[in-house]
Amino acid sequence: MTLSASSTAGAPATVVIYSGGMDSYTVLHRALNEGLEVHALSFDYGQRHARELEVAEGVCRELGVPHQVVDIRAIHGLIDNSALTDSARELPEGDYAEENLTATVVPNRNMILLSLAIAKAVNIGAGRVDYGAHGGDHVLYPDCRPAFVEAMNAVAGIANFEAVAIHAPYLGASKAEILADGLAMGLDYGKTWTCYRGGELACGRCGSCRERLAAFAANGATDPLGYSERSESAADAPQSPAGAS
Repeated sequence: MTLSASSTAGAPATVVIYSGGMDSYTVLHRALNEGLEVHALSFDYGQRHARELEVAEGVCRELGVPHQVVDIRAIHGLIDNSALTDSARELPEGDYAEENLTATVVPNRNMILLSLAIAKAVNIGAGRVDYGAHGGDHVLYPDCRPAFVEAMNAVAGIANFEAVAIHAPYLGASKAEILADGLAMGLDYGKTWTCYRGGELACGRCGSCRERLAAFAANGATDPLGYSERSESAADAPQSPAGAS
C-alpha cells in the first residue's frame, strides 16, 4: 500500500529528486512506503518540453506530497550542448545504447541537481536525498554510476554542518527490475512520462520510450501510457544489465 504524505508527518524527512519519469516515480513511492516525510523536488532546466513537470505536479498534488519546481533556466546556456536541451538538435531514435544516445547527455546535470537537493535537505532538516540512478544508465551516463554516487555521498557528508546521505535505491537495478518493484507496489505508470518528446502521446520511437516498452515486456505487462507508435520491436530491445559499467 502506498502511503500519503499526511500519514508520515513527523517522520524522518527525505528530498526526492522527482522528474515525473518512471524511475523517480518509483523512488518517490518507495520513500513514502518507508514511512518517510517526503519532499519532492523537480527542476526546470530548459528541457525541450514541460510535460514531465506537469505529470510530476499532478502526482504530488494527488498524494499530498510537498512539491517544489525550481526554475534554473538561467543556466541553460551552460548545459545546452545536448539534444534534451537544444531544440535545434535532432533527437536520436532507436534502442538505448551509447552509440546513438550520447547526444542526450546533459553536461553535469546530476551534480547540479543533487547539489541543489542537498541544499534543500539541509534547509529543511532532511537527512537524505533520493534519486533514481539505475544500472541501465551506467553505460551512458557517468553521473548515474556507483563511483559518482559514492563520491557525491562522501561530499554530502562534509559539505555542511549537517550530513546528508545520497540514496539511490536502484543503483544496481535494471529498468525492468525497477518496474517490477513498482508493479508489486501497485503503482499506476500511466501517471509517468518517459518520452523525450512532449506530445499528447509518447512517440514510441526514441530510446527512452523503447527502453520503457522493453521493461514492460520483460515483466509480461502492458504499458498504460498512450503511444503514437508502439513499436513491436521495442519489446525485443535489450535491457541493459544491472551493474553494467
